[in-house]
Parts: sequence; structure tokens; C-alpha cells
Amino acid sequence: MHLVYELLVVLHLLGWAIVLGGTLVSLREPRIAPGVLHGMLTALVTGIALAGLASADGWTDHDPDSTKLAVKLVIALVATVLVVRGVRKPTVVTRGYLGAIAGLVAVNVGIAVIWH
Repeated sequence: MHLVYELLVVLHLLGWAIVLGGTLVSLREPRIAPGVLHGMLTALVTGIALAGLASADGWTDHDPDSTKLAVKLVIALVATVLVVRGVRKPTVVTRGYLGAIAGLVAVNVGIAVIWH
């Protein structure tokens, strides 16, 4: 059981890395890079799965902080909406738009690491 949880953590972090890398690479010519949507959906789905598993008995050795999970979910949903909107309407994507996505990713990862 623990291995499944750890593999989901790896996939979750890889999803965020794809989103961050894809947005930073696209700053010169503002657009949503092809893999960013897939990375975003990977991070979102694995994050929800991790939250569910963390709440179940026996999957982790600690109790999840519901407030922290809620904040991270809201940030992830906002980032997802921005990515989906950028894919559907490429004309709205600017450097600031990509900066907002990258900033949300950085904040979400920071919350995961710093908030105990």
C-alpha cells in the first residue's frame, strides 16, 4: 500500500514539474505548451487521489490537514482553469498569464513543503 502512495507522490510532483517547465519555456513566445494541460491534469488527479488515500486508514502514518488540502485544491483548480482557458483561447495567453500559472504552481509546491 505504501508503494502505491509513494508512486502517486512521484506522479504528482512530475505533473507539477511539467506545468512549471512548460510555462517557463513558453515565456518568450506566450502560449500554452502542448504538455502543460496533461501535466496539470496529472497533478490535479493524483493530488485528489493522494488526499483520499491520506484520509483512509493505513495509507500514511499521519493524519492529513484538511485546511492545507483545501487550500492546495483551490490553487490547483484555479491553475487548471487558467491552463484550460489558455488552450481553448490562445489569444488570452500573455507573459503575465503564464507567470500567474507558474506562480500558482510555485505557491502550491511551497505550501506542500512548508506547511506542516
